[in-house]
Amino acid sequence: MGSIYDKKVVAQNRRARHEFFIEDTIECGIELSGTEVKSIRLGKASLADSYAMIKSGEVYLCNMHVSPYEEGNIFNRDPLRDRRLLLHKKEIIRLIGYVQQKGMSLVPLSIYFKKNLLKVELAVARGKKLYDKREAKAESDAKREIDRRMKERMAE
Repeated sequence: MGSIYDKKVVAQNRRARHEFFIEDTIECGIELSGTEVKSIRLGKASLADSYAMIKSGEVYLCNMHVSPYEEGNIFNRDPLRDRRLLLHKKEIIRLIGYVQQKGMSLVPLSIYFKKNLLKVELAVARGKKLYDKREAKAESDAKREIDRRMKERMAE
């Protein structure tokens, strides 16, 4: 039996780590309507091209796609609607401070269940330039090559 802190990841934004430098992360809740939770539990959510923004002192997750629940009824909502993220006032003020800095964005990294509650891992990120992406790829290729050579040596 696992720990009560086990996370069941439902969706990840893999491109975010490629496109951005992650400065800080924060865990927050998300406000959903009834059938959206059932759909997300089935893994029918996507964070591709999603972002968070601050509107009138509240943080909203925009462009997150949640497919309508198949067994749902008239209560199914718009799949791309903005969803409010649940944060404390102090956390929102801290995020506002980050976002006011030049080039900082709020990017969701993953959606997961923690103790039967749906959580969003939100990152404060700075966009990478093309040369940064090339440099990161070169580093990962070099590391992979070193690991491969070490493995060959160990086999000998």
